[in-house]
Amino acid sequence: MKKWIYQVDAFSAKPFGGNPAGVMVLDEMPQDARMQAIAAEMNLSETAFLTPQGEEFNLRWFTPATEVELCGHATLASAHILWEQGYLTTGQTAVFNTASGVLKARRSGDWIEMDFPAYTISPAESLREVEDALGASINALVETGGNLLAEMIAEDGVRGLEPDYSAIGHLPYQGVIATSRSVEPGFDFVSRYFAPRVGINEDPVTGSAHSSLGPYWAEKLGKNEMRARQISARGGELKVRVVQPRVFISGQAVTVFRAELLV
Repeated sequence: MKKWIYQVDAFSAKPFGGNPAGVMVLDEMPQDARMQAIAAEMNLSETAFLTPQGEEFNLRWFTPATEVELCGHATLASAHILWEQGYLTTGQTAVFNTASGVLKARRSGDWIEMDFPAYTISPAESLREVEDALGASINALVETGGNLLAEMIAEDGVRGLEPDYSAIGHLPYQGVIATSRSVEPGFDFVSRYFAPRVGINEDPVTGSAHSSLGPYWAEKLGKNEMRARQISARGGELKVRVVQPRVFISGQAVTVFRAELLV
């Protein structure tokens, strides 16, 4: 039986935007070393591996360097493939059993809405160290979901960041989320995400970061439904809806290619 691997651009309505993810749907989960080798070969920020379990799916995510406990864009890509390739009908909900618990995804027109946990927010004390790593002043710093979230004074400050990836990689966190209010009408906040510790200097669009960004900005802005943009070089758009203790993160996706694994 052929073993297909798909590359999907997540959080984008057009090819070559958003965040590319690899997706494999298999009868049984390969050995960890095998999945890690495939993820390293794909060299994308994440490659997702799925196996059916009744009407649900087991789902794991690997960066080129390690397995991670939660990934938004590869979950979006996985749900997209399940519907596109006929594993699920259009009206079915995609249910994933993961290291972060049960995650769900539903289709809503051209958008896919994912049901993710909302991460708690707590004060962080390493402001000067993070400012040195980012090379910029920070307005506020918090810990959330294994990351640091740094609110910058303005969107230009987020766009202009040229971080020291080595310094970020030595922080005792998975990564650093940089964010600010958006200056663009129709959008509430922007972000960038740096995670060299797990093999990703800058992630193009990070769905899981919005499990932190959603609760953070919902409290600051006094609203539970928001539009967000991740302003990496590729960039991507998201809808975020906070209903504690969950965050509903929506995006679009497009399949770029399918390849057969020959080894």
